[in-house]
Amino acid sequence: MSFLVRAVRESALWRSLFRQPYPTTSRTRALAVMNNVFLHLHPVRVKTHAVRYTYTFCLGGISFFLFLALTVTGVYLMFFYVPSINRAFQDIQTISNSVAFGDLIRNMHRWAAHLMVLTVFLHMIRVFYHGAYKPPREFNWAIGVLLLFSTLWLSFTGYLLPWDQIAFWAITVGTQMATYAPLASTESGFILLGGIEVGQETLIRFYVMHVIAFPLIAAILLVVHFWRIRKDGGISGPV
Repeated sequence: MSFLVRAVRESALWRSLFRQPYPTTSRTRALAVMNNVFLHLHPVRVKTHAVRYTYTFCLGGISFFLFLALTVTGVYLMFFYVPSINRAFQDIQTISNSVAFGDLIRNMHRWAAHLMVLTVFLHMIRVFYHGAYKPPREFNWAIGVLLLFSTLWLSFTGYLLPWDQIAFWAITVGTQMATYAPLASTESGFILLGGIEVGQETLIRFYVMHVIAFPLIAAILLVVHFWRIRKDGGISGPV
């Protein structure tokens, strides 16, 4: 058995997957981090205060976990949903009553969305309280603000998809607020609604924004956000 393990570790396939030996020294640990795309997002060394749970409460990590949960559950729900005003409400009922684990997955998606809004907001408060927006982290603070707006917009666009009375009138009120925007009031309302009232065009636009546009934007911003944390020296220290 030991001969087989040694032969596998000396094979070209093994060396192509794991280019460094088991990290036992400072040098091999640094090389393992620098040569791994996932570990490379984290700094080689972490400050002592950064590993204390009470310093960050892992709010950023929880927000990212909820984003992954929303992605997985959202993809599952997409198999049974058609963004049509004639089918959307019935599809939601079918998911809740007829699809295997449909009601569970839908509620997981809904509650994860609510929790993500809360954790991202608390994360921003924590970062502000610890002064992590100060130099050299101004750019990453701006990325975080964009992620907050992306989270809120994902929650807003998903509100219309069930196409029930609550969703219809909530989106009607919400989109009417855009018509009071300065300089581009009429254009803002038309861009969101696709017309003069909430209808099929609105549902399609909100569906595309909810499942394609803003998840992609949020994923790109998350990668940049994690990368900047590493480049800025890890989690900021106490003020």
